[in-house]
Amino acid sequence: MKLGFISAILDNSSFEEVIDTAASIGYECVEVACWPVETASRRYAGVTHINIEELKEEKISYINDYCKKKKVSISALAYYPNVLTEDCEAQERIRKHLIAMIEAAPKLQVDTITTFIGRVEHKTIEENLEIFQEIWKPIIKVAEEKKVKIAIENCPMLFDAGQWPGGQNLMTTPAIWRKVFSLLPSDYLGLNYDPSHFIWQQMDYIAPLYEFKEKIFHVHYKDIKIYPDKLRDVGIMAYPLQYMSPKLPGLGDVNWGKYVSALNDIGYDGYSCIEIEDKAFEGSKERVLDSLKLSYRYMRQYVI
Repeated sequence: MKLGFISAILDNSSFEEVIDTAASIGYECVEVACWPVETASRRYAGVTHINIEELKEEKISYINDYCKKKKVSISALAYYPNVLTEDCEAQERIRKHLIAMIEAAPKLQVDTITTFIGRVEHKTIEENLEIFQEIWKPIIKVAEEKKVKIAIENCPMLFDAGQWPGGQNLMTTPAIWRKVFSLLPSDYLGLNYDPSHFIWQQMDYIAPLYEFKEKIFHVHYKDIKIYPDKLRDVGIMAYPLQYMSPKLPGLGDVNWGKYVSALNDIGYDGYSCIEIEDKAFEGSKERVLDSLKLSYRYMRQYVI
């Protein structure tokens, strides 16, 4: 496995600075944020380290040469919107951008994009599955033509009142994954597997690795800490951020030895990226760099 990080945490850095930072610490890859240039609607969103809309041949060559010179690969092009939004205009913009990313990926020597399925928060799973098929079928067709894998992260995108009650990403549990993969079977639709989201959902994050080993295209390393006293006070029906918090790997409740051991068991040898969303390390540029260094040091004991 190659060890990297998601570039969104370096939101004020240029592409070159992101790659330089990765190289200086020892990371081998970066999952590069490729949002359209726009105002972010939430934390870690709206970050653009490669502007897909302005990619010309000269820029593509420059990016490829820069990564080669620094010996840092691009693990995936990343864009995490709500693709199933009921805002028709926004939905069309998102769809077009995803397709543009798929078309750009091979030129950048990348074979994967990472994203969400999306979800209409107030509709049932069954209703969302119908909408999913309609919107995603043509996107997946382009991915198949370009031979670019679409790796869907399993984050429910449910944190506070803004995403209540259903969250903004349908792809949250093994039960739903089976339905999605059955409805739109494709070798180019799979998972960006993040164990942390199973922690606060009180689910097994090891067993699905074995069942879905052929569908794991990319993996994340992010931790979650559950606060039992808070959970006892508000219960599982509360907004999740009332009883849990994202943490650096090793500072939460994921057993990283078991997780990486399972990845080794299933023969996963692809890209693995640390996702940093720990508020304790957001106070300054120095703290952000500390978080990347600490996370690298911790995960290096498992990923060699």
